Formats: sequence, structure tokens, C-alpha cells
Amino acid sequence: MSYFAAAVARVDGGWTAGEVSLRGVTDIEEVADRLRDVEPDADLSLLFVEADDTYLVILRLDEGEDLRVFGSDSAYAEESRLGALLVGDLKTSVTGLEDVDEPRPTGGDEDSEQPAVDPEADPVGDADLLADLGIPAQKLLALCAHEGSMPADVTAEICQVLGCADDVEELREV
Repeated sequence: MSYFAAAVARVDGGWTAGEVSLRGVTDIEEVADRLRDVEPDADLSLLFVEADDTYLVILRLDEGEDLRVFGSDSAYAEESRLGALLVGDLKTSVTGLEDVDEPRPTGGDEDSEQPAVDPEADPVGDADLLADLGIPAQKLLALCAHEGSMPADVTAEICQVLGCADDVEELREV
């Protein structure tokens, strides 16, 4: 299964980005170490792991500590060794999922008729890990569930909100 792993790190209010190789990692702590290595002095580091245009995992480190993980679908753990390593130990209930189940306002917009969470996906981990950055759990889950949306689209949307979309896009072009 192919993957793309991009890290963004915030230092002194600005963002830096770098591609991260996860080849040979043996546990989630080793993944966190590689994320720390991107920018050791970062106050916030995020790692976006996109696999086979199907799965997205986001890892977050604050001050190099307190690892938080979100996965768009628990099935990734069954599909690959890397998926098992990243999301295999996560609980199936998603933090913030109860907020998503509330009825959404209706209007003439087709998007409002979309379910907030893909009924076939099983998001796992901490969906609220980007809430303080302007992306609450319900928005993250809706981005992941949007019909036709690929992991790269979700990463791009998140990075657009954060202000580092161009940096991550440059990594894709290399």
C-alpha cells in the first residue's frame, strides 16, 4: 500500500513542512520521533499520512509531547502494517462524534443532505485534535466523509485553514 506522509511544524508563528519517511518504523513512538525530527523546537507538529487515496491519519504533537491521533477509517489497520501501527490501537469511538450526530440545518444546498459521517467509514481516535486550529471535530469528520473527497483533498483543506497549503503542495510536486 502506497502512502504520502507530510509534516508541518509551527515555530515562532510560521509553518515549515517536510516529507517524512515511515519506512521501517516499528511502533507509533518511532513515528512520533520522526515527526519531532522535522522541527525539534516546534510548539506544534502535525503529520498527515495519506494511504492509497483512501485513508487519512493525522498525528499531532504539542511541544514534542502529548501525541494525539485521528484516523479516517479503522479499516486501514486491517489493510496494511503501517495502518495497524498508526490506528490499530485506537478506540472505535471518535471524540466529538456525538456533536456530528445532531441534526443539521436543511436548505436548498445539496451538501446539507450529505451525512456528516460516511456510514461505511469508522473514524477512530481524537477527531477534536485540530479544534483549537479552527477545525472542530464535526468539520474534520465532514471533510473526511464528503463524497468524492480523497485524503489529499482533506489535507489540502486543513492546510489551507492553517496557512501552510503551499508548503505541503510543494512536497507533493517533488
